[in-house]
Amino acid sequence: MESAESIWLEGSDVRLELLPLGATLRRFEVRLADDSWRNIVLGARSREDYLGANLYLGMTVGRFANRIRGSRFCLDGVEHLLPANEGRNQLHGGVAGFHARTWRVTGRQPNWVEFSLVSPDSDQGYPGELQVVVRYELIAGGAQVSYRASTDEATVVNLTNHSYFNLKGEGHGDTDDHILTVHASAYTPTRTDLVPTGEIRDVRGSAADFRLGAQLGAARVRAEAQGITINGGFDHNFIVDGEGLREHCRLTAPDGLSLAIRSDQPAIQVYGGDHFDGTQVGTSGVAYRRRAGIALETQHYPDSPNQPGFPTTILRPGQEYTTTTQWLVRVI
Repeated sequence: MESAESIWLEGSDVRLELLPLGATLRRFEVRLADDSWRNIVLGARSREDYLGANLYLGMTVGRFANRIRGSRFCLDGVEHLLPANEGRNQLHGGVAGFHARTWRVTGRQPNWVEFSLVSPDSDQGYPGELQVVVRYELIAGGAQVSYRASTDEATVVNLTNHSYFNLKGEGHGDTDDHILTVHASAYTPTRTDLVPTGEIRDVRGSAADFRLGAQLGAARVRAEAQGITINGGFDHNFIVDGEGLREHCRLTAPDGLSLAIRSDQPAIQVYGGDHFDGTQVGTSGVAYRRRAGIALETQHYPDSPNQPGFPTTILRPGQEYTTTTQWLVRVI
């Protein structure tokens, strides 16, 4: 996809390649101490690869990121039925969610670009016309993505970027040897279909406790032994301590390169990339095998519209949905 579709934001230490398809982050390159560049996110080679594999590589997912149980929810006494795309549930806004749209470029400067999308009423079953803007921007030490949305009718909204990170470099094996720190004292356990049960569980004493940092491979083995994981790996929503713009997590590669993710969202989904099976070939021409990258998705809790104990994701006319996530890189 080296074409006019690509939009590059180039700084002295970070450069991004972005695509209108899915408002996608295709490459996140960082300058190393020896002045070479390393791409730390996974990406696809073609439009067909982005849309055909349902991997959401670096794409913007919505109208509701993550899972909605039974592909339905009730809002103000009205039940809304959504098309299912993961068993009986809807995942990431449906098969024709925001990731599958070509967004308009509505603003651009050397260090930022804005994409916009109008999602009509009843789009993928969701009520109200939603107007969305996604802005990628270079900042000191890294980059950030910001979202704005407004609606003409009450609806639910949960947007995130679905990048997979491998700090050794895209196409350089799995991430089992990465150290992950998550500033979360609790998480939401799931049913076998990965929808939250509604329980909020303390991480203390479990393999889901990443507060002091843990090697991903070892943590996964412990989590399997404790019955925390469902399909052999992490795919869990962690409730981040504190409020406002704060560090959610930190990922560190064996050579010391680290990525801090800051956001104002209440939670972050940690997904270890267990479904990569070698059929998806990345931007470097290397096939992605199991755990080729880890997705760290800042978000609201999954299935919030059906869980009264979770923070609300309702957006009403006259309100504006806004959220920001920062990716800050430290090179050792």
